[in-house]
Amino acid sequence: MHRPRLALLVIGLLLAGGSAHAQTYDPNYPVCMQIYGPVGYFDCRYSSLEQCRYLAAGRSASCMVNPYFPSSKLPSPRRSRRPSVGTG
Repeated sequence: MHRPRLALLVIGLLLAGGSAHAQTYDPNYPVCMQIYGPVGYFDCRYSSLEQCRYLAAGRSASCMVNPYFPSSKLPSPRRSRRPSVGTG
């Protein structure tokens, strides 16, 4: 009697869980290739657009800059060259 209830509970918990989504872009590489077709996907393992375009030639694919690749050149904060005035 307890086993069928436990089995129903476990099945209910498994079905109630949401589906997991895979990460589309790999943040370790700056360029991604989007492959088109019945099973389209992103392949993010290229270090330059030229490399990606060379490997995408003749395929149903396009290359793009990875929007999740961390930029190595962060803008530096601007400092004022005027001397600060004391409030004394």
